Amino acid sequence: MIIFPSIDMLGGKVVRLVEGDYATAHKVAADPIETAKSFEAQGAKYLHLVDLDGSKSGESSEIFLAAIDKIAASTKLILQCGGGIRDEAKIKTLLGAGISRVILGSVAVKNPEFAKAMIKSYGNAIAVGIDARNGMVATDGWTKSSGRDYIDFAKEMALSGADNIIFTDISRDCTMKGPNLEQLRPLLDLGVKITASGGVGGIDDIRDLKALDVYGVICGKSVYSGALNLAEAIEIAGK
Repeated sequence: MIIFPSIDMLGGKVVRLVEGDYATAHKVAADPIETAKSFEAQGAKYLHLVDLDGSKSGESSEIFLAAIDKIAASTKLILQCGGGIRDEAKIKTLLGAGISRVILGSVAVKNPEFAKAMIKSYGNAIAVGIDARNGMVATDGWTKSSGRDYIDFAKEMALSGADNIIFTDISRDCTMKGPNLEQLRPLLDLGVKITASGGVGGIDDIRDLKALDVYGVICGKSVYSGALNLAEAIEIAGK
């Protein structure tokens, strides 16, 4: 199982949001590049990046793109990122900047044919991000409900060739109340890689997700708060 420490950026700052609410944004680290280096020093091989400005507006933040360049140049971390990716030009820009996997979220829900075309063109360099509130897929930085059931949408994407789905239960995100194992279980039946996001509060959650046999786990607030020892989580995930 892969541990993905997370760097979420808003206005150039490393922040966390509680349950996806932008009004709750609070700074958790001083510098994204130094934070990435710190994660690597603790044993991380992968990094999850989110452009919160882009997620809400659909426009990439230049500060975010600059941070990607610096992280790619100064670490050996394998990078995946999401937030505001709406067209193929942006996908090409990100892949060219050192991103290994691009996450399609809102655009996959609003324009599934585009997502399917990108999956066909770029293969495993594309992941589908499914962010759900009360089982319904949310879009536009989690501010709107699509009215689509998360399982139905996941099945559609899996049948279209997506081999990597990143699932976030918005109600658990940044709460450290534990991941939503019940909502994760049916996704595992799809036969694709499932990465869990939202709710990780400590090392027992890592053990639970390892037992569930998910592909990866995204860890944010628990790492920044010190509730989760990143090096220990990586060690347990790799056993």
